[in-house]
Amino acid sequence: MATLYQLHSTMDNLRRSTDQLALTWRHGDSLMLLGSTAAFIDWLTAYLKENEITGIANIYALSADLSQLDEATTTKLKLNNKVDAVLSDTEWVKLTQDSTFDNVVTIAL
Repeated sequence: MATLYQLHSTMDNLRRSTDQLALTWRHGDSLMLLGSTAAFIDWLTAYLKENEITGIANIYALSADLSQLDEATTTKLKLNNKVDAVLSDTEWVKLTQDSTFDNVVTIAL
């Protein structure tokens, strides 16, 4: 079984959030980037490497959250190449109830 980590973090707290994530991370777990967290995906990737977090099954983002980012930011970040799926709110709720995940953990510092 795997855990779906829902990460909601500002840039100021991203390193600390990633440190918390590392405490219980298991190979095959997935990440859901909430709020503006997707805008910091390059920093998140660096912090994941620092914490030796590997074996990420999937990285998801919410379409509603991505629509809040300006087009220039979205284009520059190339988010579609860095997340496995962009989900609607309905798809997100379905994902949290998926039997693939035995835990859904939200980290919001």
